[in-house]
Amino acid sequence: MTGVRLRTLHPIVVLRWLRVGVLGTVALTTLLYLVVANRAGEQTAAAERTDQAIVHIRNAHEQALKANEALEAVSQIKAINLTGTGADFANATARMSSHLTSATEGNAAGSRGLSHIQFVQGQLATWVQLADTAVLEGTSGVERARKALLAEPALDGRTPVAFTGGLLQSLADLEKVEEEAKEKQLRSGWRDPDLLKPLFEGPLAVMLLLVCASGFIVARRFRRYPSPALVVALLATASIGIRMSRTAHLTMAIALPVLAGAGALAYLAYRPRLAEYRFPRS
Repeated sequence: MTGVRLRTLHPIVVLRWLRVGVLGTVALTTLLYLVVANRAGEQTAAAERTDQAIVHIRNAHEQALKANEALEAVSQIKAINLTGTGADFANATARMSSHLTSATEGNAAGSRGLSHIQFVQGQLATWVQLADTAVLEGTSGVERARKALLAEPALDGRTPVAFTGGLLQSLADLEKVEEEAKEKQLRSGWRDPDLLKPLFEGPLAVMLLLVCASGFIVARRFRRYPSPALVVALLATASIGIRMSRTAHLTMAIALPVLAGAGALAYLAYRPRLAEYRFPRS
């Protein structure tokens, strides 16, 4: 019964259904774009904050090297127990503390990353106290403080154990933790190509079938050439969907007008054929 009924449908009725389907896929692509662009934008902003956190960690590492140089310079002074660690050392360690605090704002590794940052901050405070005390012992004390800064990590077989070395090594370990978190951040959720490809390419495949079916009916039943506007609408929608599926996100100022134009072209493409038939209302 169903097969007989479908065969007896007037082509104009089928065209109306096809128009609804094409407009629906354009609307669906627009909705998907708005959702993905919004959520991916949030993830992009978070990744940018993580980049800043990584920069702060690298800057802290540079300041640790300067603090080491300051200690080395202090060790050459004869009256080291009177001069202390010096202004250069104090300035470098103060900047280290400031950079680590700033890195907390862009932490992407969750509670794990936060605990590592707090560990390094504690390690810094302990090392500063050690250095302040060590200078009172003269050159030998300063060298001990420098060794604590440059200490190598413990080994598990041949694998270094993170956060078991000196302050410099801990900063390098912390940077690695944040880099790994950023990679996951950029490849997860709404920036994951494995999710976006079926999400956007599925509706495009359906739209392509609907456009081909429309062209077949227009050419076969109405003896007319399919409207070029329908092909342009398909290409315009595909230009947004394919780029989004490859995480090449477009701004709304570009994407929304293109999709709106695609919807308008799709509507107008069917209008000449539908206008040829006026069915009376029952």
